[in-house]
Amino acid sequence: MALPLFAGVSPRTLRELFVGAFLQRFPGGTTLLLEGDPVDFLYVLLEGMVELQGAWKHRETTLAVLQPVSTFNLAAVVLDSHALATARTIERSEILMLPGEALRRTMKADAEFGFAVTEELAATLNGVVRSTKNQKLRGGAERLANYLLAQCQRQGGVDKICLPYEKRLLSSLLGMTPETLSRAFVTLSRFGVEVKGPEVTVSRSPAFERFARPTSLIDNHLAFPPRLTGKVEREQGPQPLPAAPRLERNG
Repeated sequence: MALPLFAGVSPRTLRELFVGAFLQRFPGGTTLLLEGDPVDFLYVLLEGMVELQGAWKHRETTLAVLQPVSTFNLAAVVLDSHALATARTIERSEILMLPGEALRRTMKADAEFGFAVTEELAATLNGVVRSTKNQKLRGGAERLANYLLAQCQRQGGVDKICLPYEKRLLSSLLGMTPETLSRAFVTLSRFGVEVKGPEVTVSRSPAFERFARPTSLIDNHLAFPPRLTGKVEREQGPQPLPAAPRLERNG
């Protein structure tokens, strides 16, 4: 099995795990799951893009934008609980759906698979911690600067990138309003950042790097290899970015 989560699983275990599983293609804009729904399947995104979204009263926010290969709702499946986020496709997507009961049963019967699931959950937790630190410790322009640096790496180490989704979604992902995002782009323009529609030119100058101050304790700016990779591989890969200097406390 090529997917990282199932790489070390025996053929017999795979057969048991995949009883009742199916592969399905969904058009863009399809709601896969609503927050609060019981979770009967583990979703594995193989192609396309999925937004995880949360809502409270009249407010909505983007929690994450997933790209292949990503599992989602794994924690809810393991706990046999309800979804904490709404999942919808941003573009045409191919998703593998595995029955939750089979996954829980297989975790108990196969220690190696159980450990693989634990690694996947740990990598997801790392991503949540990174996102929380990014939101709470940085200003909007700093968040945008590091997002652009990450996209430069993931799109092949280039200086001209194409935003992978519309700016409305990007602003929500970065915890901004569309107006605040526009102001953040204006702030970055003094470092040579130019925006023309979805295309952004990033001058990765020393001044821009000093402003962004990327750190491996928050960011994962790794370039993804041209093959199927999962969260665990992305978290365990080399982290070439230096850690941010510690703040000295007075007194």
